[in-house]
Amino acid sequence: MKTLFTVLLLSISMSTFAQIKVNHIAVHVSDLEESMNFYQNIVGLEEIEEPFKDGLHVWYNIGGGAALHIIEAPNIPTQISKVNHLCFSMKDMDAFIKTLENTDYPFESWLGEKGKVTIRVDGIRQIYIQDPDGMWLEINDDY
Repeated sequence: MKTLFTVLLLSISMSTFAQIKVNHIAVHVSDLEESMNFYQNIVGLEEIEEPFKDGLHVWYNIGGGAALHIIEAPNIPTQISKVNHLCFSMKDMDAFIKTLENTDYPFESWLGEKGKVTIRVDGIRQIYIQDPDGMWLEINDDY
């Protein structure tokens, strides 16, 4: 898997890397209220608008156009999980997906559907891949 990941990274030109940015960091928490208190009152982060309005998400501005997403998921193990992921926004997500397909590098939707794209409630398209150690990365088109 590490060799395939290296080949994938090398196959993407430097111009593609220049067209990505960090979008958000998602942190899985077991108690949203407790975490909100910490990130707002201890760390001092500014809460920003989030589209889900489900009582399980809160987003914070962390500068440079990036956000911290705190997501309550009490029944999901805190080990490797899609809830804990790093997200990159791509200027040309279709080209990135084509690279994945051409190199047989697996990707999936939020629900785990192999080779599928998720469309979030706010219209953003996203896919998920894993790094060589199994950590999740979200790739989306919110560039």
